[in-house]
Amino acid sequence: MKKIILTLGTVVTLVLGAALPAHALYKVVGPDGRVTYTDTPPANAGGGKVTRLGENISVVPQATLPLELRQLQQRFPVTLYAMKVCDPCDAARQLLRQRGIPFSEKLIISGEDGDALQRLTGARDAPTLTIGAQVLRGLAADTWNAYLDSAGYPRESRLPPSYTNPAATPLTEPPPPPVALERRPTAPAPAPVERPIEPSPSGIRF
Repeated sequence: MKKIILTLGTVVTLVLGAALPAHALYKVVGPDGRVTYTDTPPANAGGGKVTRLGENISVVPQATLPLELRQLQQRFPVTLYAMKVCDPCDAARQLLRQRGIPFSEKLIISGEDGDALQRLTGARDAPTLTIGAQVLRGLAADTWNAYLDSAGYPRESRLPPSYTNPAATPLTEPPPPPVALERRPTAPAPAPVERPIEPSPSGIRF
């Protein structure tokens, strides 16, 4: 009987290929502005707008990346979910930049962003990192580095000096501005009718 020994690297690699939790990944905005979420693409949105959460979420300009990093980015794209003002989020950005990881960043700004993060990752933790299908909630440098190692990312930066990560964008699209109601012109008020003042019996006019 053969024994199978799984090393930490093997376990991490297997986990990296696991599927994301089955959460709702479609956002539907109806004609009336009502927002709903679903885990299956709606057959008929009834004139509303359908957005797939997570679609193109890790789009990093690959033309400027070395071949090795382009291949890694295609297999295991890295996405950071963070807040603008957050010390652990700043530390997470620094870790990725110092190591030279090409990543995209999604900001959690509104309550709707938090709802979307819950559906995508199963929690509302910031920062959260995804490497391929693997979700890492909360900053733990050793754990993050271990998963990045197993995905094949180099320990030291190999990015060209001119490379810059794409700008961070909100996780969800901001709601459209309210439509101003058209005011119909009102007819001018009729001019008051002046009534002749009749003289009083005493002859005094008012």
